Amino acid sequence: MRTFLLPIALLILLPGCDRPTPSSAASSPTAASAKPADAFFAQLGALCGKAFAGRLVAFDERDRESFGGPSVMHVRTCSEQEIRIPFHVGDDRSRTWIVSRVDGGLRLKHDHRHRDGSEDDLTQYGGDSAAAGAGTAIRQSFPADAESKAMFLKGGLNASVDNVWSLEVEPGSRFAYELRRPDRHFRVEFDLSQPVEAPPPPWGYE
Repeated sequence: MRTFLLPIALLILLPGCDRPTPSSAASSPTAASAKPADAFFAQLGALCGKAFAGRLVAFDERDRESFGGPSVMHVRTCSEQEIRIPFHVGDDRSRTWIVSRVDGGLRLKHDHRHRDGSEDDLTQYGGDSAAAGAGTAIRQSFPADAESKAMFLKGGLNASVDNVWSLEVEPGSRFAYELRRPDRHFRVEFDLSQPVEAPPPPWGYE
């Protein structure tokens, strides 16, 4: 297991994709007429193909080394059912957020990869928005699901069973990724008003 696993174990957050395929499919229905989860998914899909620079706004001092460098999110692939968003920090391209439609709402999963493209021991964890209520067109939250809790307990990461991840999209203004639990608050925000050059593909999806 590579040395990056320590910050992953501390945060259990942030963390694969096909070729980027910007699509309007992910951005229909309109936010005004859709249910909150559908409206949120549409607003996220409207960003498909674009990349944005980010900055830490809530973190522990231990996060600075691993997450304090230049960061960028790239809404890289979109379909009617799934949106994949690589999250890069410096030259670390190990993380991808996966947002998909499920019965009753949305699902967030974290795909962690090694530099050679193989899956990390700690990967594909997350939860469903339905467990946190309807949410809004701006914010959806995802409490850790049973599969993720079992993974955390097996790995000795007991505190992480209380993880709740949240995503926010304020069109033209801000995208945010957040992790909360009783002893933890991590949040990174991205400026949607100024797209940046798309980064290289995430590890494992070159």
